[in-house]
Amino acid sequence: MSRNLIHNPILRGFHPDPSVCRAGEDYYIATSTFEWFPGVRIHHSRDLVHWRPLTYALTRKSQLNMEGDPDSGGVWAPCLTYDKGLFYLIYTDVKSRQGAFKDTPNYLVTAENIEGPWSEPVYLNSSGFDPSLFHDEDGRKWLVNMLWDHRPGNNSFAGIVLQEYSAEEQGLTGPVIPIYKGTELKLTEGPHLYRKDGWYYLITAEGGTQYNHAVTVARSKQIEGPYETSPDNPVLTSAGNRELELQKAGHASLVETHTSEWYMVHLCGRPVKDHYCNLGRETAIQRCEFTDDGWLALAGGRNAPALTVPGPNIPAHPFSAPAPRDDFDDPELGVRWSTLRVPAEESWLSLRERPGYLRLRGRESMSSLHRQSLVALRQQAFRCSAETAIEFEPQHFQQMAGLIVYYDTKDYLYLRITHDETLGKCVGIIRSRDGVYEDTLTADVPLPSGVGVALKVVIDREFAQFYYRAGKSDWEKIGGPMEIYHLSDDFPAYIRFTGTFIGMCVQDLSGTLHAADFDYFEYREFDV
Repeated sequence: MSRNLIHNPILRGFHPDPSVCRAGEDYYIATSTFEWFPGVRIHHSRDLVHWRPLTYALTRKSQLNMEGDPDSGGVWAPCLTYDKGLFYLIYTDVKSRQGAFKDTPNYLVTAENIEGPWSEPVYLNSSGFDPSLFHDEDGRKWLVNMLWDHRPGNNSFAGIVLQEYSAEEQGLTGPVIPIYKGTELKLTEGPHLYRKDGWYYLITAEGGTQYNHAVTVARSKQIEGPYETSPDNPVLTSAGNRELELQKAGHASLVETHTSEWYMVHLCGRPVKDHYCNLGRETAIQRCEFTDDGWLALAGGRNAPALTVPGPNIPAHPFSAPAPRDDFDDPELGVRWSTLRVPAEESWLSLRERPGYLRLRGRESMSSLHRQSLVALRQQAFRCSAETAIEFEPQHFQQMAGLIVYYDTKDYLYLRITHDETLGKCVGIIRSRDGVYEDTLTADVPLPSGVGVALKVVIDREFAQFYYRAGKSDWEKIGGPMEIYHLSDDFPAYIRFTGTFIGMCVQDLSGTLHAADFDYFEYREFDV
């Protein structure tokens, strides 16, 4: 059988912190979703080459309540595992992340079917983030996570700790055991345990989740340690190789295929301009092997991420490409869509009140950490377009609706329709750049009342060009090409963790829930 070729990244756009698992001959990757709801996106593959977004694990507010969670808070680094007919998912819901303290409650949910229903969460601990669950051969289960130390003068990333999990007691039991302090790369996080040939292998992420990111390996004959660090660390990194297309390589997870081959999925980023990664942190995969002396290594004797990788000896299993256009004919949102912090509920989002339309009721502003009425999908290509058609009759300036290119509450571009006391109904561009609000980038353009309006954005790497048309008129440019490199993890100086989304939103700052109806949304990619 000839091998299929894997092209990286396998999950393009905002899909960070991948955790891979196998159930029979099916493969699943869970990724972080941060403040976006539903929580924990899960992709499916049958060959490690072709992947499709399948489902979300955390679909209920009882599993994930993120109202008030900060930007780049919410769900960090989930861990998906499968043991004896049951899927286990560990995740963190980060409630604070700036300054000395991090509030990081960790939870466990389970499901017999990957598509759910997933259980109500079991609280585990809050001692640090990046928890993962290891199922040992003797039936015991162990939680590992990094330990956060808030004290000045101490290493905040205080090492990896281990504690047993009791399925019967639905909680952690026994002592917390420090097992690994990390290497000189520091910032030790993202732990995963594996067992092979009598060794326990500990995979960690080090160097921070930016351009010094790396994957390191240690091993021990006993699960409690001591763990010996690999002499060949880091086993994967892009650090020092800025010419590589895949940067930020790190935060890895391993899987052994049903054909007894080993692969590592890992986080990466692709700069759009300079060091700015508008698409966020993505997921790639590398082929692995174990050396003669039993250490994990990338196949081929390298440690840099490759753009193309030989696939396993498994027949190709492609999936149908998603339709670029959503006409909102289904009664529920599809798997591509996400909302900010809160679930899609009939009180503010409806696909039933006016069949064939998405109705959004205006709520809080683009700065809100609580109740925004925003529905969006990931930008997954450097060159793409998105358009929508909207019926909206604002009554005053506090009511807005339109097409948004969004990173977080501080950084976005928004082609919005509103009401001006002089112009009446009008369309114009709002920008927020590092929290600085601007609405004078272009002059607002009057629109006829009672006429539907189409809105479009065309993105070419670090530039976005907006368009509009009223009724059946031709497309009209509004403004010129606008830089969007600020919609990235790397802008400004503080660290952020998500990626760019494109979608629809409505605001009613007066609190009357004034609604807009969206007829369709079309997203197309032009990257080859």
